[in-house]
Amino acid sequence: MKLNLQDTFTKELPADPILKNERRQVSNACFSFVEPRKTSQPNLIHVSMEMAEALGFTKEDVASDEFRDVVTGNVLLEGTKSYAMCYGGHQFGHWAGQLGDGRAINIAEIVHDDKRWALQIKGSGETPYSRNADGLAVLRSSIREYLCSEAMYHLGVPTTRALSLSLTGDEVLRDMLYDGNSAMEPGAIVCRVAPSFIRFGSFEILAARENFEELKQLADYTIKHFYPTIKTAGKQAYLDLLEGVCDRSLDMVVEWQRVGFVHGVMNTDNMSILGLTIDYGPYGWLDNYDMGWTPNTTDKQHKRYRFGSQPEIVLWNLHKLANTFYPLIKEVEPLEEILNSFIQKYKQAYLTMMRTKLGLTAKTNADFVLIKDLEEHLHLTETDMTIFYRKLSSFKRTEPSNWFEIVRDAFYLPKEIKKNTKKKWTTWFADYAARLTEEQASDEERKVNMDAVNPKYVLRNYMAQIAIDAAHKEDYSVIEELFELLKKPYDEQLDMEKWFVKRPDWARSKIGCSMLSCSS
Repeated sequence: MKLNLQDTFTKELPADPILKNERRQVSNACFSFVEPRKTSQPNLIHVSMEMAEALGFTKEDVASDEFRDVVTGNVLLEGTKSYAMCYGGHQFGHWAGQLGDGRAINIAEIVHDDKRWALQIKGSGETPYSRNADGLAVLRSSIREYLCSEAMYHLGVPTTRALSLSLTGDEVLRDMLYDGNSAMEPGAIVCRVAPSFIRFGSFEILAARENFEELKQLADYTIKHFYPTIKTAGKQAYLDLLEGVCDRSLDMVVEWQRVGFVHGVMNTDNMSILGLTIDYGPYGWLDNYDMGWTPNTTDKQHKRYRFGSQPEIVLWNLHKLANTFYPLIKEVEPLEEILNSFIQKYKQAYLTMMRTKLGLTAKTNADFVLIKDLEEHLHLTETDMTIFYRKLSSFKRTEPSNWFEIVRDAFYLPKEIKKNTKKKWTTWFADYAARLTEEQASDEERKVNMDAVNPKYVLRNYMAQIAIDAAHKEDYSVIEELFELLKKPYDEQLDMEKWFVKRPDWARSKIGCSMLSCSS
């Protein structure tokens, strides 16, 4: 395999001088060298050829035993040294101290077509940051991450990517719901890809330990390789970096809200410095529209990371990141100015995004109320978000009274909708029809525009669970079917209509289909 390997992270940033792979606190370092655990019987069950080609792998490479062994950690590419990253984080609002890559190991940096990529294998064994865990991953969680990474990319959401999904041949003990019922499950590894896996927590741990020289090195490295448009120096460069991270994080969360995605674990160690969706654990898409929904069982009581709170949690996390920049800047006011601007920027970006979902190109003062009323109405009865917005594109401004037939399939219990609720909806659709008369685009043109931003297909939890159940029976065809389906989420794909349906009743309470734990 001929690849353009350029390991800048290990060459330009401070390493942990201790090479022994044992759990410990790591100071004055951004990473620790560690080799992946060898698997007993690696079996490659799916590869994203699109991602493979973006990295410079050929079809012959992907078909080789060497590729399989590299993406499962059994062989390291010649000239590379694998490592685990050191970072800390605030978890559910509280400082957790050192965390780090406890079950992920970086195996290479590849530059291809002028793009830099870091390859990381998740589920590859213990590292100095594993704490009391085994560093392994199971098939069900690996399928979810593999499918979702690529699904999000094709939805247009900033995200890490996935290269491959493999079985290890080893069994792993897991307590899926943390209820004392542990069981053995098939072990698996995802090879995931991003320009970098640097997190907010990568900066937090250095600042918390007053490793200010290393903090400066990490900030300079980040600017050099991932924010090259920053041409300023000194304090201003770090302020520009923070503003860049704020803007990218804002873009990411606006896209989450657009497609109805809920991350589930928005701890600062799960926030990418590049504004990418990272760490697909107990995520989910809204089935019925609910601003208060979270897919995470750990968050069930307080719902800190619920759908409607994601923008404010991003801002909270950015505040924590800004605190780590203070030692480099030593001024509070310019940091506060950047953070305060986030709120206004988000409001404007969200309004713009919602206008596109409704097919509105002109701007009127009434749009805010129209959108606010819509979001309130979606809570009146159990309504599928994805189906509602997709069906809405077929609404005609000249036929407002036909609204119910247009969006009927989005309601879980259409026959039980109360008269008062229908009356409110009728009023809203009349207002929407009136608003559409101010648009120059025809109904047909508006439908094209709306269908380009309102996906028809998303990776609902029950769909992933069907793929998981089949895979546990050594049937990987559902993984392939969903993988291909989700590459074109905005296309009609009439032969795939079976996936354009509301969450089935059996999935309401089935494990893996409603709420999930962090081990999922």
